[in-house]
Amino acid sequence: MKRRDFIAGAILAVSLPFAAISGETVEYKPGLVDEALAEGKTVFVDFGTDWCTTCAAQKRAVEALRDENPAYDDAITFVYVNWDQYSKDALSKRLKIPRRSVLVALRGDTEIGRVTLGTSKKEIKALLDAALASS
Repeated sequence: MKRRDFIAGAILAVSLPFAAISGETVEYKPGLVDEALAEGKTVFVDFGTDWCTTCAAQKRAVEALRDENPAYDDAITFVYVNWDQYSKDALSKRLKIPRRSVLVALRGDTEIGRVTLGTSKKEIKALLDAALASS
């Protein structure tokens, strides 16, 4: 391993937890959601793709709601799962995610709720509010 690869990896490993704290959405890697849940965090998981128009509409709604209410970012860890890459992942199977365009809120071993194919701010806000209330 080259030194610069090691340093870049170390910087990423150290900065990744801060991305979730500062209101960024963390890119999923296997085990990430389970680790956050084990730490007692509330996790909002977005199963989507870059090419899906419904996913894009959901993303815009979530971003707008997060901008309107900073409490979401303070209490919830946001994770994006690329459906094209992780549709057969253990997390997708365990949560029985049938397709892209699914938003799921989790806390511990409990699913707080989910939105499948929904793009209305009202519906997504209700899910975020439930996640916030569980924190």
